[in-house]
Amino acid sequence: MNLYAIVLGIIVVTLLSVSLARLGKVKTKADYLVAGRSLPAFVLVFTLLSSWIGSGSLLGGAENAYKHGFAALWQGGGGWAGLLLIYFIAPRARKFAQFTIPDLLEARYNQAARVLGVIAVLFTYTAITSYQFIGGGDIVHLIFPQVTAVQGQYILAGFVIVFTAIAGMGSVAYMDVVIGLLATFTMIAALPVLVHEAGGWSGVRAVLPATHFQWFGDIRPVTSYFVGPVLADGSRERVKSALEIFLPTCLLMLGNQSMYQKFFSAKSEKDATRATVGWIIGTVILETVIAGLAVVGSALYRTGEVHERPREILAYTAVHGFGGSKVLSILGALLVGAIFAKVVSTANNYLFSPATNLVNDVFVRYIKRDAGNKQILLVSRLMVVALGLWALWQSLGTGSVLDKSVYAYTIYSSALTPVILAAFFWKRATAAGAVASIAAGTVVTIGWDTVAKHLPQTIGARDAILPALLASLLCLFVVSLSTTAPSAEQLAPFAD
Repeated sequence: MNLYAIVLGIIVVTLLSVSLARLGKVKTKADYLVAGRSLPAFVLVFTLLSSWIGSGSLLGGAENAYKHGFAALWQGGGGWAGLLLIYFIAPRARKFAQFTIPDLLEARYNQAARVLGVIAVLFTYTAITSYQFIGGGDIVHLIFPQVTAVQGQYILAGFVIVFTAIAGMGSVAYMDVVIGLLATFTMIAALPVLVHEAGGWSGVRAVLPATHFQWFGDIRPVTSYFVGPVLADGSRERVKSALEIFLPTCLLMLGNQSMYQKFFSAKSEKDATRATVGWIIGTVILETVIAGLAVVGSALYRTGEVHERPREILAYTAVHGFGGSKVLSILGALLVGAIFAKVVSTANNYLFSPATNLVNDVFVRYIKRDAGNKQILLVSRLMVVALGLWALWQSLGTGSVLDKSVYAYTIYSSALTPVILAAFFWKRATAAGAVASIAAGTVVTIGWDTVAKHLPQTIGARDAILPALLASLLCLFVVSLSTTAPSAEQLAPFAD
């Protein structure tokens, strides 16, 4: 266990060193928020990869794969589909080159769209940050059993808040290069070792249900009501359909502010496009490997602590599945370190992004327009602390990481993705339509749990994504077509 602690310590020191090394280069608002628009394609690939693959994949996706096998890749597949479309968005986003998604919303629509966009981003990104804290807490608990998982959440939250506040986008992006390389190579190397430990692929298939290796397995393709095994309290676990995990992931990917902020940070439109190609390849490989590790882990560890808390399967397997030699122990320690680093990286990205909104879209826009760079940097760091504490509070009340991730994705997918895509691809979209769309998507998602209790079970038991997305799209199209078309001046920054 000392080896795991040493590796974790080295990673923490390395991340802090990278951040501190960038600190002296942060002089202006653009340096802090978009790294001075200087990131080359190579750095962009890894910062995009690290910000996307975090606890949603490493905990929620792995938990889904532990329970249902490779059908869990429908969640990752949503991101892959979104990435194919992003290839065409990336150069346009870099051409626009602002700081945040609400910048884009005001330029294309109006101030009301900007404010509603900030609200949707805050709810989504602090929710995503919250389950990164859960993942980090689980890892700290596995390595230091005397520390509870909840205490680990506090420790992880403190580290992330301090780290994120130090140097902004520059430190986040360059740190992601280190993390991306570590995670990619250790996970790929670990998979064949674990397959061998499980008795080969035939041994894995012999232990697990046949459904673990089917396209849909024991989940349904669309939204027909289906329940899983009986739980301890006598109720039944509800299994999400393939569409319910595919659609929110795809739409979050298409409208992800963190992604657009990285494109705004690119050196050029060409760098943004090249980075997208590398991102697609890296995401498909890593998410498939993560699912494979979880499936093999489920064959090795069918009972015990991890059966009760399957979200821990990757870290648990890394700690317990690499005995027998010093080389394997080192690989296991590096795998734990890579998972921990990915969680930290994702938490940094999703904590930093909404802090940018509060500074750029509220403080500078409405409170102090003439704020200098020093004042903006101070407020930016204070916002990181405040939002980090809110995310920590959310994490303490979260049960399922998968449920929390789908909730967060749904807010963003229904409230912001339709109007963001319309900004680039539908000239007829109007300010009134965008405001109605954002408001409808946000309200339906947040209020769905309350309303669903009074609906028939076949409808009320479903996640909010379909009703929220339908409400958002109807408002966008109906209101836009009923109001005056936008001017050529509004459309000019978004032209191909």
